[in-house]
Amino acid sequence: MSTTNAKKNSVMEKLLKEAPPIVRVRPGQLIEGTVVFRGKNKLLLDIGGTVTGIISGRELRDSFNTFRELNIGDTVSAMVLEEENNEGMYVLSLRMASQQKAWERFHEIIENSKTMSFIAQEANKGGLLANIDGIRTFLPVSQLAPMHYPRVNNADTSEIMQRLAKYIGHTFTVKIITMDEEAGKIVVSEREALAEERSKALESLKVGEIKEGIVTGVVKFGLFVAFEGLEGLVHISEIAWGHVKNPSEYAEVGDKVQVKIIGIDSDKLSLSIKQLTRDPWEEIAERYPVGKRVQGTVVRFADYGAFLKLEKDINGLVHLTELAHHKVTDPSEVLTIGQKVDAQVINIDIDERRIGLSIKAIKPIDKETLERIKREQAEEEAKRKTEKEAGKEGKEKKIEKEKVKEEEVEEKKSTKKKATKQGKEKAPEGKSEPQTLFSEEEVPSVKDAEFVASKSGKKYYPLNSAQGKKIKEENRLYFKDEKTAKAAGFSA
Repeated sequence: MSTTNAKKNSVMEKLLKEAPPIVRVRPGQLIEGTVVFRGKNKLLLDIGGTVTGIISGRELRDSFNTFRELNIGDTVSAMVLEEENNEGMYVLSLRMASQQKAWERFHEIIENSKTMSFIAQEANKGGLLANIDGIRTFLPVSQLAPMHYPRVNNADTSEIMQRLAKYIGHTFTVKIITMDEEAGKIVVSEREALAEERSKALESLKVGEIKEGIVTGVVKFGLFVAFEGLEGLVHISEIAWGHVKNPSEYAEVGDKVQVKIIGIDSDKLSLSIKQLTRDPWEEIAERYPVGKRVQGTVVRFADYGAFLKLEKDINGLVHLTELAHHKVTDPSEVLTIGQKVDAQVINIDIDERRIGLSIKAIKPIDKETLERIKREQAEEEAKRKTEKEAGKEGKEKKIEKEKVKEEEVEEKKSTKKKATKQGKEKAPEGKSEPQTLFSEEEVPSVKDAEFVASKSGKKYYPLNSAQGKKIKEENRLYFKDEKTAKAAGFSA
């Protein structure tokens, strides 16, 4: 009997020894299992030969598309959600396992200053969003690279949204700039990811180089063009040689254009399209020499004359004085918009890009017109002479008037001084008139005084002080300032 029991114990020990270890897990733990069943919406894993795990529903879906690629017999990692369900199986999640892997990957990316891919899934006015295994990832508008930045006039929100919506599904190369694991969100930047590439491109860039780029923005003041990870501005004045009223008439977003680099200021690039072609004004001096007779169309009036279109982007000005032999105050008196007229080139300024024209220069002067011109010139000369003389006479009268006024003031001062002296000599004793050390012309009244003293005292006081107010009127001496009071022998 004892021999039989010994054999049984030996077999049991052997079985226990050869049996796989008991798997003990806790929620949140990552474990590995082998796929033993793969259904449409369910996955069963064998875990260590002792336990079965189940993954179903949304927990099958992760950003790596793991479920789609799994086959029977494959090994896969999953996170424990529950230790045991009603069927005695561990409840597992591919999604949560993938999220944890994502956080680990994000930490590694930050530590090694690496970049990552970001596929936009949503757009709002603030930027683009994606959900990576439940981790909210945000790419702000301000962190988009110049070539993707939605440049619109007047910061129109609806237009910004339309531009951003076009990027849904687009893959961006980004860098993580902030990460909040507790809140489950990260913020990424395309600008930062391309900063090093941009910096290298800027170092090798030279003024005068010609590049092919894509129009990334059309605004009132010009065109933004991106190339080689860089972006520059073609100012409205550099789009074409002629007057550009609206940049949108010359290009739209997405157009391929060639540009010339005309300025580099730190990371700001100034570009030009017009400088890729010859300046038409270089040939204008040859085509429109002074004295040449030309024909043009009246296109615009100004207070100072009329503009004639000679050819595309080339206009000439006929000043008011060159419209006719008689005086003209408004160009519409002698011309109409759209009218074709002959004129003569009388001036050309290449630097200022101006052509001066004259209509009257090619019109004959008859006897009557000549007499009228002479008469008008004589009238103008007479008018100028009269104005000059009137101005001279007026100036002389003004000087004379000021001189008389000065003499009257001096005479008045002298009279007042004499009267003051006589008044002091004749004043009877006992009179209680207020006394002052002001000269007569300085003091028409006591209100100008700042200090007061008693005739019988040795000190002076501010007029409105308590001590000053105590002095009786008949005993008062007034002073305009402390200097005058001290000069009279009083102290503060």
